[in-house]
Amino acid sequence: MAIDIARMKDLQMEFKDGYAQTEVLEGVYPLVRCYQCVLKAGHTVKPETFGDKIQVFSFVQGSGYICGEKEAYNIKELSFYIPNFDKETFTIYAAEDMIIALWVVDMLESDKIAYEDTHMVLPSFKKFSELEPYDQSCKGPHTKSWTVISDGNLARVLMGIVRAEGEGTKERGHGEVAQWNYALPGSDFTFTVEDESVHHLEHEFSYVKAGLDHSLVAEPGKTVFYIWFEHWVEEKKIVPQYYETN
Repeated sequence: MAIDIARMKDLQMEFKDGYAQTEVLEGVYPLVRCYQCVLKAGHTVKPETFGDKIQVFSFVQGSGYICGEKEAYNIKELSFYIPNFDKETFTIYAAEDMIIALWVVDMLESDKIAYEDTHMVLPSFKKFSELEPYDQSCKGPHTKSWTVISDGNLARVLMGIVRAEGEGTKERGHGEVAQWNYALPGSDFTFTVEDESVHHLEHEFSYVKAGLDHSLVAEPGKTVFYIWFEHWVEEKKIVPQYYETN
């Protein structure tokens, strides 16, 4: 089994007007696509929006701002932006070179119904410093975790952050969700899936198929710092009340 990992050094970034967006880990999972994006300092981009796709922009390096139709958001640290589908446009401006990790999720009819039943308010902008911490038994005693998207708030999407020095996460396979990892700046750790291990560095994406044991662990003196992005592989059951009231 070959581990699915996308190396930053191997990506071919083609720029147009200061912006490049390259798909990574293409074909590993049918409903989710992920992209490495770079916006050069002094440039702007107006991303495409969709009525049937969830988009999660992770601003992992650099500074700038997002200008929407009603709100503007300063980006001075690790930040996350989820647009309100195609209901409004927005523009990203880079004051410094920005690196953006982007996930785009196709929504089935059942996902749309689940979203309409219960969802977070969009657009949503969250800064790392404002995220809620959580604990989990599969993580080392000094490993810290934060929630970005909670289960049930955005159809089948969940998302969070993990950080540790000299330890990390050792997790038994979870058959319910597929998982992507994005190594944040400063990361230098070992990524293991089942019995295979590779070196994982900053700005690299990796993928874990649902059900496989995996770990992300740093050696003493090194850092594991990553975004985890999960998608429930089975369609969510819709509560009967939805059909009774619609």
